[in-house]
Amino acid sequence: MTHTAVFSPAVGQPHRIGPNTAIRPPNAKSRGLSGWVKPPAALSAVLLGCLSSGCVGNAGSPIVSGVKPEKVAKARYAGEGPAWNAREGTLYYVGDNRISKVVPGDVSRDYRNPVRGANGLLFDREGRLLACEAGNRRVTRTEKNGSVTVLASAFAGKQLNSPNDLSVDSSGRVYFTDPRYGNRDTAEQRDASGSLVEGVYRIDAPGKVVRVLGRDSVDRPNGVLVSPDDKRLFVADNNNTAGGTRKLWRFDLRPDGSVDARSRRLVFDWKTSRGPDGLKIDRRNRLYVAAGLNVENPPHETAKPYTGGVYVFSYEGKRLDFISIPDDEVTNCAFGGPDLKTLYITAGGALWSVRVDTPGTVVFDPLNPSPGRRSQTQ
Repeated sequence: MTHTAVFSPAVGQPHRIGPNTAIRPPNAKSRGLSGWVKPPAALSAVLLGCLSSGCVGNAGSPIVSGVKPEKVAKARYAGEGPAWNAREGTLYYVGDNRISKVVPGDVSRDYRNPVRGANGLLFDREGRLLACEAGNRRVTRTEKNGSVTVLASAFAGKQLNSPNDLSVDSSGRVYFTDPRYGNRDTAEQRDASGSLVEGVYRIDAPGKVVRVLGRDSVDRPNGVLVSPDDKRLFVADNNNTAGGTRKLWRFDLRPDGSVDARSRRLVFDWKTSRGPDGLKIDRRNRLYVAAGLNVENPPHETAKPYTGGVYVFSYEGKRLDFISIPDDEVTNCAFGGPDLKTLYITAGGALWSVRVDTPGTVVFDPLNPSPGRRSQTQ
């Protein structure tokens, strides 16, 4: 997810801060829940024209006509990792070495503090929070009683680089990326020649870790997403060094959780601009990818041809729309709200939201549970 401009050079600790907010909608009680994060009131009405926002409303676009992104107030430190908890009606996110949550009708509050280099977040099917802790070089699960279980901290006896983002399949297996942005001297994941391996891994149970993609398949993996049908694995390959890869790849995912590296297919290439970061998918299989840059970062990243925002693609890679966000860097996004039709976006330490026409997919959805499926990472 986030790279050097948001991470300290040591082990990738986010440090940007910014204002944000949350509001309780009037129908929360009728849904039997304690409250919901609602998009700003202005979003409920038809807002200003989309030309100024970058929401151009192309054919097949999920962006609600006439609606532009709005910055959410009172959500402090929203640097990365947005994740929606449907049971609570709250949005969790990371920044300033902590995990925070937006409490409906109130300012954001700490959930876990400190968490060194907290990055990608996700609620599993049991409603437990999974977290990539880049600074602690591990992937964790916060149990319902508040205790923390370490799911992965090493592979082949060597410490992980800096876990960045994660996704879960329908069997509860966790997939995560392990790049190293910034200083690479302490990175231990190296091949026989001494070259750094920034790979993609699968967790089958706490401490049981398998590398599913290595340096022959990916350069510096960042965002990761398992398709809702478990048949594809999307990997945001984002090397922010001049000449590095800035591409979104799609791989075939086998039933046993292994990846067919030979199936690699290019979805989109950001060329010299800032590459893909966090990504999500809606129920019509449209991809939402945080990427691009508004102010160039010479000599490594250009602001053209792809500026900062959320890029919307079809499952096959056709670009459908673009949600322009003025704050650098646009790091990630997540679906939330009572109907899962609000896209929350982290950028420059601030939280943004925009309405879409189709609900997003989330792993933890107590209102629409997947029957007979429980986590395997017990």
